Amino acid sequence: MQPFCAAHLTTEQDTDRALAGALERVRAELDGRSADLVVCFVTPHHAAGLDALPARIAEALRTDALLGCTGESVLGDEREVEEGPALSLFAAHLPDTRVATFRAAFDGSLPPVPAVEGEPRDSSLLLLADPFSFPAQEWLDRIAEVAPGLPVIGGMASGGMGPGQNLIFDADGVAEGGALGAMISGAIELRPAVSQGCRPVGKPWVVTDTDEGHVLALGGRPALDVLMETMAGMEADERQAFQRAPFVGVAVDPTKSAFGRDDFLARLVQGADPNSKAVAVADHMRKGQTVQFLLRDADSAGEDIERVLSASSDADCAGALVFTCNGRGSRMFDAAHHDVGHVQRALGPDLPVSGFFALGEIGPVGPRAFLHGFTASTGLFVPRG
Repeated sequence: MQPFCAAHLTTEQDTDRALAGALERVRAELDGRSADLVVCFVTPHHAAGLDALPARIAEALRTDALLGCTGESVLGDEREVEEGPALSLFAAHLPDTRVATFRAAFDGSLPPVPAVEGEPRDSSLLLLADPFSFPAQEWLDRIAEVAPGLPVIGGMASGGMGPGQNLIFDADGVAEGGALGAMISGAIELRPAVSQGCRPVGKPWVVTDTDEGHVLALGGRPALDVLMETMAGMEADERQAFQRAPFVGVAVDPTKSAFGRDDFLARLVQGADPNSKAVAVADHMRKGQTVQFLLRDADSAGEDIERVLSASSDADCAGALVFTCNGRGSRMFDAAHHDVGHVQRALGPDLPVSGFFALGEIGPVGPRAFLHGFTASTGLFVPRG
């Protein structure tokens, strides 16, 4: 039993006509197959008509397993629509597979982790959340404790600048913040392929001193001295790219002594203090961690996304969901439709694809899922191996 996916992207401005056209195309492609999971992404241009949209999708495709959200930009087919209205509709036929959708609200305490059938690694979790009302990384940490090894992939809704402006929805309508998810268990998995778009530069260092999460020393030397020394060893164009967006990789497996780019969680270097020679990192740093500075530029990001997709691809891949950072696209690459183009070059030009530009991307590095930035996190619908 093989999965089957159908997708359509439309730039029709009228919400009624956009949805009607997308539903007609997706129904035709499904050709009588059940829509066991439906995902829809819309730009804020369609926000005014969003209240009626979930019920129409659920009725037309005869499904209660619907997740969706707004995105600053939306992608599908072979396009990334970064300006103007867009609606991307995706449906997956998943034989011998159970899809259980849920809502998770944050009321001051973390919501319970949804039930997992059997071993966590035998399920997949698709997660969409509101960035202003849901502590995604804290909940991902809880998931790692309760269901270690559970692959989680998704993104944070975007398109708005403050609370209440980024919308998430399911078959029951628009949710008042929080998160929406689908637990996928059985014969078909949503296999993650996470491209952080970085390559290591210099050499690994052990964090030997910290203060309130700031890195004071690496290998017994002042952290800023190590940073400046690493920059001095770069080529001029590399140094310019690093200065625009400096990153450090935090090793996710403390038992390793040799590292590749997939062994590091990329975190932004937020600044440095020339007096204390401390380096501030967008994470809580601890003594004993292994780190390495990372270079992110357009060439590295393009090479990396095809690398991870090729490593995760499967001849039976039926479709893909792509959650890419709203700092990528034309903000990062000279060529248009960069990420979706790499997905289809790696997995096939006719592969059904849908996604959006997120305000934070969710995907695993090593055995745990994290909330990322500047990352392309892709989920592939494939038979479970």
